[in-house]
Amino acid sequence: MKEQRTKRTTRHFHRIALALSAVFLAAAGASAAELPREEAVLTHAPNVPPPITRRTPAKVVINLEVKEHIAELAPGVEYTFWTFGGQVPGPFMRIREGDEVEFHLHNNPDNKLPHNIDLHAVTGPGGGAAASFTAPGRSSQFSFKALKPGLYVYHCATAPVGMHIANGMYGLILVEPEFGLPPVDHEYYLMQGEFYTEGEYGTPGLQTFSMNKALDERPDYVVFNGSVGSLTGDNAIHAKTGETVRLYVGNGGPNLISSFHVIGEIFDTVHIEGGDRLNANVQTTLVPAGGSAIVEFFCDAPGTLTLVDHSIFRAFNKGALGMLKVEGEPNLTVFSGKQHDSVYLPEGREPPSDNGHALVRTDREPTLTEQKRAGELVYKQTCFACHQASGQGIPSVFPPLANSDYLNADPERAVAYVIFGRQGPITVNGVDYNQIMTPQNLNNEQIADVVTYVLNTWGNKKGRISATRVQEIRDGGPEPFGAGIHAE
Repeated sequence: MKEQRTKRTTRHFHRIALALSAVFLAAAGASAAELPREEAVLTHAPNVPPPITRRTPAKVVINLEVKEHIAELAPGVEYTFWTFGGQVPGPFMRIREGDEVEFHLHNNPDNKLPHNIDLHAVTGPGGGAAASFTAPGRSSQFSFKALKPGLYVYHCATAPVGMHIANGMYGLILVEPEFGLPPVDHEYYLMQGEFYTEGEYGTPGLQTFSMNKALDERPDYVVFNGSVGSLTGDNAIHAKTGETVRLYVGNGGPNLISSFHVIGEIFDTVHIEGGDRLNANVQTTLVPAGGSAIVEFFCDAPGTLTLVDHSIFRAFNKGALGMLKVEGEPNLTVFSGKQHDSVYLPEGREPPSDNGHALVRTDREPTLTEQKRAGELVYKQTCFACHQASGQGIPSVFPPLANSDYLNADPERAVAYVIFGRQGPITVNGVDYNQIMTPQNLNNEQIADVVTYVLNTWGNKKGRISATRVQEIRDGGPEPFGAGIHAE
């Protein structure tokens, strides 16, 4: 803990030093003709260009291409994206306060439409929009001076502006303060955006833009970095315990405000709306449409931290979810993990005779029809939110139960997961998932009924599970089925 406090204190002193330097030091003046010329380093999310080490201005050249192309929005779902640099969001640009920027916008000849760019870091009409209006197969050039430090959004501003943004034309440009930012161990780029499609969430095939949904502000997808699952599983970002992380967070919109939160962390510092004003010890920070924030935190304990828009249905049902995997030795002082699990009995409640689990039916075995009817009710009360109404799951987040090769291969394994939970990677219908399923507080009959219902629905192989068999699986423990929740 002492080492952690020292690291944090060092960073605060660094901030003070930068502020004092800004007051007492003046950069050597130079005319535009005398400035050294350099090509800007551009990176695709979640990567960030390296910090700027020079302490004098430069003439920075930025070359950016516009590309319209079809790519995956969610597993099995395609969309025609309009992009800066071929991806959503557009590349991260990093310049310095006082730099003079020579900006070149290139519109790929295969594109159908003219485009331009409005950089919120530009002081001038339209943020450069009129000066950069570019037809397919053409290039435009304009220049600007970076007058104010901060983290700024850029986007296309060609009419209809909202449609160009909604199709993915946005990104971030960082104007570092004159004397730089305090050093951290990791920097990552994350940008939220909404997509409005004619088909509902998860509808397979090529989806087209829905203007009616956009006008009503009813997005089917709210995602980080351009697609569902862009920051989960193998795409997760990484850090180690004892390291500091800085996230450059943007919101392309075009409509919604983001409530950005990292589950399992507290932001040590937040640069509010990407500017100079700092807040400390923040749980969730608002990022407006067309705005940004810089959040920094120290990784105290290992585990998977979940990045979300805390307008929480967007995270678990529309795609605004990512992962930061922190590796290292457990820090039991900071977080112990589960230490005990026992039966809770409110005052006056008699303990059940089966150690907390509901007894198996003693009157008679239910019919298949009765089990399916009862199981459907359990599903709608317990399983619906994650696995969805038709068992289709949520792409890259929760696996499908409909026509599931994983479920059909071993239904009793599913029973064990409901009882004991499950953590770690699995592959369902050829798609990889890596989430946590928590144990469900269901009795033996409820588990037997809901698994039987799923087995006999949505193209699965049929069959039945009895409450007696559920109790046998419960008594046998999680190990035979690879079930159970374990600390990372």
